[in-house]
Amino acid sequence: MGIGKSTLEGLVICLLSFYKNKRVFVTGHTGFKGSWLCRMLIDAGAQVTGYSLTPPTNPSLFELANLGKEMTSIIGDIRDFDTLYKAFVEAKPEIVLHLAAQPIVRDSYKDPAYTYETNVMGTVNILECVRRTDFVKSVLNVTTDKVYENKEWCWGYRENEPLDGYDPYSNSKSCSELVTHSYKRSFFDGSIAVSTARAGNVIGGGDFANDRIIPDCVRSAIAKEDIIVRNPYSTRPYQHVLEPLYAYLLIAMRQYEDIKYAGYYNVGPDESDCYTTANLVDLFVKYWGDGLVWVNKHDGGPHEANFLKLDCSLLKTTFDWHPVWNVETAIQKTVEFTKKWVNGGDVKECMSEQIREFLNR
Repeated sequence: MGIGKSTLEGLVICLLSFYKNKRVFVTGHTGFKGSWLCRMLIDAGAQVTGYSLTPPTNPSLFELANLGKEMTSIIGDIRDFDTLYKAFVEAKPEIVLHLAAQPIVRDSYKDPAYTYETNVMGTVNILECVRRTDFVKSVLNVTTDKVYENKEWCWGYRENEPLDGYDPYSNSKSCSELVTHSYKRSFFDGSIAVSTARAGNVIGGGDFANDRIIPDCVRSAIAKEDIIVRNPYSTRPYQHVLEPLYAYLLIAMRQYEDIKYAGYYNVGPDESDCYTTANLVDLFVKYWGDGLVWVNKHDGGPHEANFLKLDCSLLKTTFDWHPVWNVETAIQKTVEFTKKWVNGGDVKECMSEQIREFLNR
């Protein structure tokens, strides 16, 4: 049964008022998801401190939106505990949202050691900061839908399924989950609310990463070249970036208010929004126009899962949450943002407009 309008409005009002003046520490704030998350928090009136490497792409959404002027932005490596701890103590956060990661599957094959150092020891370091201080009440570690042992079955993975990601990226995030579980049981049980959120593939304006299908589409569209699709028949749960970010903020808020909500949550779209890569690109081509086309050209790259889907029943029943924008709307919003940016529009205002529209739904 869908969420009622009055309940949704109440959730949004509660969420926005909750984060006003809250001290929030965001790792990975210069990345794609981190930038959108900081925009949401800043618009809600939160006191945001970000800790991350320099923006991972050029151009970068973080710089295009001038987010560094509206928050405390600290450039540092999540593997460097001393620098991280100093920033953490100065910020004195009540809420910690851990997004910092090496997030690209193909890059994890190229440099597995760096991937594990960042994704596993980075998690250890942020949890050590929480353990050694006394001001944090709510922690959320953002992992991925790829943490599960993928058996290529047709139903969605649930939170109690075995964790055993295949490639170094996925496996390192499985390890990050296990680290979080151990710290939670060993040090935070009953005292600090700690959760993980396992999200699917996200799309949205301002993603310039390599080896992601929508950024590849954007680059080809701008260059007026054919889109190269290397694995058109793989199926993934796709959602607009604001969908999981809203869920993260909701989980962090609810567990801050009542520790009983701390847990492990899948965050993904409805089953109807599990698309093949080919169908997703078809939607992009439809909304971009200009005679854009795509071609199937597998490049012989490393192993990638063919089918992956999440069961998000726990998130829905626990928080009365459900997706707002379907995949087609997500593609529309991505194209809308990209064309505004290409034509010299106000990126910051476009982000805020889309956030307002999303929340008003």
